[in-house]
Amino acid sequence: MTRSGMTTQLPPVAPEVFAVAVESLTTRLRGRLDAAVEALAAAPVTVEGGTFRVRCGEDALVTVAPDQSGAVTDAEQARCTCLLAPRCLHRAAVLGACPVAVTEPARPVVIAPSVLAGPGTAAEPAGAGPLAGPDRTAGPARTTGPACIAGPDDPTDGNRPTAQPIPTERVSPSAQAGPTERVRPAEPNRLAGPGPEPDRAPTAAPTGPAAAQIRTAAGLWTAAAAVLSAGTAGTGAVLQAELLRAAHTARLTGLHRAEAAALSVVRCLRTARDPYSPGRLAELVTALRELLLVVHLLKAGDPEPALIGAVRRNHRPDGSLRLYGVCREPVIGADDLGGVVTHLLDDDGRWYTLRDVQPGGAARARRAGTALVAIRSFLSDHFRVSRGGLIISGATVSPEGRLIAERGVRATFAAGRPWTEAALAMVFARPLAESAAVRFPASLIGAPEGAGDHEGTGDPEDAGYARPLIGCDVEIAATDGEDLLVRELPCGGDEFADGLPVPGPPVRLAPAQGHPALAHTANFRQLGARPGLRIRVLGRLDPDRVTTLRALAVGPAPGTGATLRLPDDWQGRADLGYDLLQSDHFPPDIPPSPPTPSSYASRAIPSADSPLWRVRRLVELAVTGGRRIAAESTRGNDHHGHAAVLRRSGLVTGSDLITALGTVAGHRSLDVFGRHSGADPDRYATQWLATAVYLAAAEADLRHGTWPGHEHSGTGTGTGSRTDTDTDTDTDTDTDTSDS
Repeated sequence: MTRSGMTTQLPPVAPEVFAVAVESLTTRLRGRLDAAVEALAAAPVTVEGGTFRVRCGEDALVTVAPDQSGAVTDAEQARCTCLLAPRCLHRAAVLGACPVAVTEPARPVVIAPSVLAGPGTAAEPAGAGPLAGPDRTAGPARTTGPACIAGPDDPTDGNRPTAQPIPTERVSPSAQAGPTERVRPAEPNRLAGPGPEPDRAPTAAPTGPAAAQIRTAAGLWTAAAAVLSAGTAGTGAVLQAELLRAAHTARLTGLHRAEAAALSVVRCLRTARDPYSPGRLAELVTALRELLLVVHLLKAGDPEPALIGAVRRNHRPDGSLRLYGVCREPVIGADDLGGVVTHLLDDDGRWYTLRDVQPGGAARARRAGTALVAIRSFLSDHFRVSRGGLIISGATVSPEGRLIAERGVRATFAAGRPWTEAALAMVFARPLAESAAVRFPASLIGAPEGAGDHEGTGDPEDAGYARPLIGCDVEIAATDGEDLLVRELPCGGDEFADGLPVPGPPVRLAPAQGHPALAHTANFRQLGARPGLRIRVLGRLDPDRVTTLRALAVGPAPGTGATLRLPDDWQGRADLGYDLLQSDHFPPDIPPSPPTPSSYASRAIPSADSPLWRVRRLVELAVTGGRRIAAESTRGNDHHGHAAVLRRSGLVTGSDLITALGTVAGHRSLDVFGRHSGADPDRYATQWLATAVYLAAAEADLRHGTWPGHEHSGTGTGTGSRTDTDTDTDTDTDTDTSDS
């Protein structure tokens, strides 16, 4: 038995359980729900035998008994001893204080139209329900700018792959299997031998979502628009419950991507409202933009399969997995989490991770680098696995590429490979500009940004594998604070000799973690003291800083002597978070020197201070403060000055969008008697979505254009084709930019 306050992690609760508990409350109790949830911070919690008991008063004891999965999936698993139970405030408050559970795929159900219908829902199309025909005009235009928010009269491309029609409102088992089966229904069985080609059914015409899915998307839009109008401060437990109810309905109708986006919004809202959790406003903006964009296109009848999403399940690869260790990455997360992630690669270039993250913070992250790792009966440590390899039979892999030690999994240690052989060498064969184009796609439809581990994306080909790391060969040029300024060397280390390398474009290397308990800072100091050193770097691109690579590990650059000389047991690589670089690891002809002045940075590294921060400021302010604060912020002279700077910088579309957003936020319609009849949340949500989509597309276009060696071709976002026009200036300039 353990006793503590609400610092004890309560079990996760299924969205529909909390939504039903809030709906059962009276109007008076709903008004007191937010205060009751906040008051639980000091409530005593008792944990005994997997059952949680929360004391909410002298005569109120709430008992939460999760099932075998560790989550509360049924209303009967949460009980209260007060007289009003189960329609009591104590039970709803405790369920509201629990985290949102990761839902499992729903079983096929029949949903009556009366359940999904409601005020503001989309009308059912005539005929069978789904929009049919390749020449239909029901979907918005496929662009990356504000044109995505166009009305239902914009033409779309009928040649895109589409989902199979859902003839009735019954969600079939095939709809639960994700878009892989719908896009490629006639894919042959690779394990079967050759045989006669079976008769194939005629190809169905491109169709949109079913009528039930359109109504569900309209309900999600209404709930998300209410959250946006209220802002973070005004979105309490009642609005969260309405959004969770809509997410549960999306789960039943097979809108997996919309459900995942709605759950992400609720999680980000709770983090933003928690005074003891670090605010992650950018994640909330991304999740809300993703939700509104997906449901806006769905309720317009867009047939894009990526909008439906896929059910991401654990899978078992055919045969055994032969994996090679690549590097270790220390992890320091929210809620005092700490640990290590070991990255592995197979012969086909697919990435996997071995994760060991638990409460403990930075101290545990430091110790986990050499901690033991167990996969059923196999026992080793993360250092040995990252330098060697594994042979796993019966492997179970999560949708994000994480290896899971389930029953029947057997692992054996195997020899590793250096970074210069086979699939590991191919990691460093692509220029950074090409990697940036793949990592930051111009389209916001195919791959949602910030998708969590549980969330489905529209691309079934990427399911089941971890996000790949980026590698390149560089030469250290200078330092800029804690960062390193380097020049990218030609792909393939044997293309240059020990003489002067071919001058490459500049790139910024930044530590993956800046915590003093880890070795990143000390290693960067050693590397920065030796300009001219050539190294091989492995890391991931930073989406928030242009031309920046977050380095995880380094190794010797092939084909040159001016590089690292690491110990043999390190297997030609050094994990920057764990392995400390010493003076004898560097060539003697490159002695340490004082840091090079960072004037090189101002000439070589493109500026990240573009006028787009003015657009982001209004978008984020609308999310945190709601519609009223957004309207108040646009009534001063500062707002007009921001719009003028954007227009003079060539970002005319951005200037028009923030002006329109301020106008719509402050608009109030009048009834026939001249009284205020309230604001239109749909119009405000549509205008905010247009601004947020423009901001995301413009920032992606800026990232593409600022990566060296990238042949920029405008995407119509209004950012233009020259990075020097995106500088923050208050004077009139001649620009090459154009707005579509």
